[in-house]
Amino acid sequence: MSDATEISEIDVSDPDCLFCRVVSGQVAAEIVAEGEHVIAFRDVNPVAPLHVLVIPREHHPDIGALAAAEPESLVELVRLAGRIAQEQSGGEFRLVANTGAAAGQSVFHAHGHVLGGRAMTWPPG
Repeated sequence: MSDATEISEIDVSDPDCLFCRVVSGQVAAEIVAEGEHVIAFRDVNPVAPLHVLVIPREHHPDIGALAAAEPESLVELVRLAGRIAQEQSGGEFRLVANTGAAAGQSVFHAHGHVLGGRAMTWPPG
């Protein structure tokens, strides 16, 4: 089997992943913006007036894996986060990426939380 065949046969989604099902349209979400490699939608349990998740269209378990496999998608994720924050909260925002269960990651598909619209405290806790 050639490298091209192997690459084309890689599954870029996980049928058990909630965010992969959002990307495919199987799970409804309030989409706020899209890019070539990423999609952004409102969090169903917001913790700030602006709480949007930006995710890659392809499945990667966390932000580090995304950076290693598709750095261009990570750059697009950060750019889209900034654009959404500019449009919806005057450009001031916090971008959070939890990696691992102990860090608070509950959906193991890389994503960033765009938080804004209120003062953010430090440390975040």
